[in-house]
Amino acid sequence: MTANPNTVWTKLCTKADLIPFSGVAAWHEDQQVALFYLPGNDTEVFAIGNHDPFSGANVLARGIVGDLKGELVVASPLYKQHFSLTSGACLEDAGTRVPVWPVRLKGDDVEIVSA
Repeated sequence: MTANPNTVWTKLCTKADLIPFSGVAAWHEDQQVALFYLPGNDTEVFAIGNHDPFSGANVLARGIVGDLKGELVVASPLYKQHFSLTSGACLEDAGTRVPVWPVRLKGDDVEIVSA
């Protein structure tokens, strides 16, 4: 997901707070965000909602990251639905999605777009 060039970016955490090829949860604008750091990809950091709509729990940051048919996804640790890291769409249920935020690395800072 890309941001408008006039978008204001806010520091969320630092690169040292991230775990390569895994997720961490952060608080942003009154909700939990799941951050995934995938070094070596064109886009290295992804931000999606941490709330799993199927279980009702804030657990997506604890899911397993992978590639499913060419789509970067995280598998929910509870019921195993796969959510796209780029669009937030659930691959098993086209009508379900989680929020996605533009996020970037700027030096050692992880920045996210605020509403």
